[in-house]
Amino acid sequence: MLDDKYQRGFSEQRLKSTMEPKVHHDSGGFYINTFSENVKVYFDDYYVFLENVYDRCQRELNEINDKLDTISEEYTETRACFQAKKIIVELVLKTVRNFYVDGTNFGVIMTPWCLGTVLLEKVEIFRGRLSRGEVAEEEMPEYPYYVIRYIDEIYKKTLLDLFDFPPEAFKMRWQYSELLKRYSKVLSNITTSLNSVLMQIKNYGA
Repeated sequence: MLDDKYQRGFSEQRLKSTMEPKVHHDSGGFYINTFSENVKVYFDDYYVFLENVYDRCQRELNEINDKLDTISEEYTETRACFQAKKIIVELVLKTVRNFYVDGTNFGVIMTPWCLGTVLLEKVEIFRGRLSRGEVAEEEMPEYPYYVIRYIDEIYKKTLLDLFDFPPEAFKMRWQYSELLKRYSKVLSNITTSLNSVLMQIKNYGA
């Protein structure tokens, strides 16, 4: 449980009644062959991992907020560095919480390293939106130019620390990206085929 209020999306009771063919059970508990990697992941292990990451994020966020409360406004770059780190930590916190409570999509169950790659890409996407001024006003930090620069400098190290990963963890980031590209291509081909069939039906009816 997260914050004593967020429950696991796939509880043991729910897993016992699921009709999902990829969910199995052995002496280690319920597990799934993940959709993204086809790797065996136990639900209990995955949720414990999320809980540990969530706790690290909470501690880190409290420390960042305490420092921002004490650092004078005149120390622009110092504040920007902590604001950049806060953005990263809050993105991880939000994603972990969403994945933890999701009880409808088995795709959120993945290996820790795959989850790390997901967060890596989320930070990069947010950084791009921030640089283009596409974030909501309430999300816009002070000194955005400096914040963007510090995100570029610290985001990989920050994620490695939050996930307690070794440096080589993100060397496999292509795995998740390539799978997304592959699925997008398949969906595109299906859409093209359906449109072709519909057009033939329309012509036949005419």
